[in-house]
Amino acid sequence: MNPGKILVLSLALFGFSASCTSQKSSESATSRSLPTDQPIPQSMLTETATFGAGCFWCTEAVFQEFKGVLKVESGYMGGSMANPTYRDVCTGNTGHAEVTRITFDPNVISYEDLLEIFWTTHDPTALNRQGADVGTQYRSAIFYYSEAQRSTAEKSKMEVAPKIWDKPIVKEIVPASEFYSAEEYHPDYFANNPDAGYCRIVISPKVQKAREKFADKLKP
Repeated sequence: MNPGKILVLSLALFGFSASCTSQKSSESATSRSLPTDQPIPQSMLTETATFGAGCFWCTEAVFQEFKGVLKVESGYMGGSMANPTYRDVCTGNTGHAEVTRITFDPNVISYEDLLEIFWTTHDPTALNRQGADVGTQYRSAIFYYSEAQRSTAEKSKMEVAPKIWDKPIVKEIVPASEFYSAEEYHPDYFANNPDAGYCRIVISPKVQKAREKFADKLKP
């Protein structure tokens, strides 16, 4: 169930060095982006969750699958530099993590549900890495927006995560800070590039795992 094992096996079979960093370095701002988020009525009660779980392409693709998730945005959070670029974050010197900011309807999907999906679809026992993606920008993190979220995240870390992972959880749970949107070629990367090597080897297994375990929560 360890994503790293999936990656190692895939690398052996395909002889392909699949990392989020190497794939992104070959992308340009001309990549096609498909609009997946519908306008959210101002009268709708919504909440926000922000997670760091390695490459944000993966996390975005997973959470776009679920009912009640209204908007998913890739970006950077947790660092000291204003308006960081992807290249800045990749140096590891800005302190930012790649994150996914999720706007959701709590009447349809709960914060607890999102946390369980989160624990399931990345490895929170790996320090500053997910598979071949290595660096503090790929750290596992929960950025909370309220004391209620902090408490819920801590409880989930103690009660839910250990049922999924048998090694110590190294995730940080910290207050949300300024969110900086990722460059325009990042959003909807999996939807736009399903046949790319990184998508086939790394993202697709995560999405499939989420679909199988949480089938009752998927969008039609």
